[in-house]
Amino acid sequence: MHNDGSLHEKEGRSVLVFERQYPFTPETVFPFITDPQYFTQWYPFATGDMDLKVGGKIKFDDGEGSTYEAVITEFHPPYSFCFKEMEDLLEISIQEADQGCTMTFSHTFDDREMAKYTAAGWHRCLDALGQLIHGQPIEWDENGPELREYYKEKFE
Repeated sequence: MHNDGSLHEKEGRSVLVFERQYPFTPETVFPFITDPQYFTQWYPFATGDMDLKVGGKIKFDDGEGSTYEAVITEFHPPYSFCFKEMEDLLEISIQEADQGCTMTFSHTFDDREMAKYTAAGWHRCLDALGQLIHGQPIEWDENGPELREYYKEKFE
């Protein structure tokens, strides 16, 4: 499958990694990843309340009464944006490539049993991010079940 994620292990934890290529410079892509007006469109439960600096907080609301915060651990425009959400670590890095740039998105977490769900979710979110970057309206495909099945087979 094109643009799919891979599952790795690091220090006893699971790490999902996605790589996406864009025909744009890191400077063009980075704001779509970090600017609150865009971040809220592709990142789950984001409220847009973000203090973009190391140690800054990102606030989330799941719409069902739970609010929580992430803490930014690395912020180096236009190349890296990392934060810790509860015990999970989210790392986004962008590197210049021949035809634009490569974005690497990784999510470190503990419960390997959840990997297929997490991978399917991020796959869909990153597809939405790609649509934003390309200036297209976001269309959420109803491909969740199919992606979960795909990743279940891939990771077993």
